[in-house]
Amino acid sequence: MMNKLRKYFITGLAVVVPVFLTAYVLVVLFRFTDNILGRFLNVYFKNTLGFYIPGLGVLLFLLLIVSAGFLANRYIGKRIFPLIDRWFSSLPLIRNIYPTFKQVISFILAQKEFGFKKVVLVEYPSKGIWSLGFLTNEEFPRLSQISDTAMVSIFMPTSPGPFTGVVIFVVKEDLSFPDISIADAFKIIISGGVFKP
Repeated sequence: MMNKLRKYFITGLAVVVPVFLTAYVLVVLFRFTDNILGRFLNVYFKNTLGFYIPGLGVLLFLLLIVSAGFLANRYIGKRIFPLIDRWFSSLPLIRNIYPTFKQVISFILAQKEFGFKKVVLVEYPSKGIWSLGFLTNEEFPRLSQISDTAMVSIFMPTSPGPFTGVVIFVVKEDLSFPDISIADAFKIIISGGVFKP
């Protein structure tokens, strides 16, 4: 009986805790964003109209992001934003954080730019040890001439930070292709193998 209760408790934690934490983070982000950008306008609405608008700060934040994206795609934005980028990258302390954040956001919003085509299993770093990797390129004619076999490039990420790793070249026939999405593969790597797709 105690074993069953323990099992149910652990299963319940696995179900409830991720949902609770996700909801909590969303609420905190909503309040934080709304408080920063919506505070002054809501004070005005409260004093003049007698009410305030919940979520106004979030709406302004979204408009700010869209406006920044609009400018970034125009001539003036293409000249100004690289200057801002270089300035942030040169500031003490910030230059150690900013590039990492930029890389993470770029990966989340544009996975295709990283060129990950498929999730693969490859015997690495030695025979009998299987590691998850990402197929990045299938055409290396010069390398294939040297080995007389079709060589492909595989990015082998590290855990728990999958944005760094090594690139290896292997024979395509030595690869296995598991039925795992790129997103799930990253979850496996980040969780240290705890996540199960």
